[in-house]
Amino acid sequence: MGIDYKDHGKEPYVLNIEEATLQNDNYRTTIWTGDKIQVTVMSIAPNDDVGLEIHHGIEQFLRVEQGEGLCQMGPSEDNLNFERHVTDDDVILVPADTWHNVTNTGDTPLKLYSIYGTPDHVKGTVHKTHEDAENDPNEQ
Repeated sequence: MGIDYKDHGKEPYVLNIEEATLQNDNYRTTIWTGDKIQVTVMSIAPNDDVGLEIHHGIEQFLRVEQGEGLCQMGPSEDNLNFERHVTDDDVILVPADTWHNVTNTGDTPLKLYSIYGTPDHVKGTVHKTHEDAENDPNEQ
């Protein structure tokens, strides 16, 4: 049975997050949105990135399930003074109000999942591509 990628937020839900992350081919798929947290799975193409961003008042946890990339964080867009190479099973912890980006530096899709505390995207958000995310009027 395949993964049901609808947003199951505010209802009890159990899934194999590794399987859901690895099978997801969308840039971003929101799979659970509650009042306090939100879970998304992402597939970042080679040479693409999550996109330099900041979440005001929102902390973020990302786990790399497959691939390799460069994680950058810092106090401003032009001062990303924290850089680390990331690969399978690495976790990235982003403090609230911190500029950050993750760039796929490998030859295969970078598969990761993210937990936001509090939610950052509209419930049920699906972005098939990075361009879709950039053109979403609900995204900042």
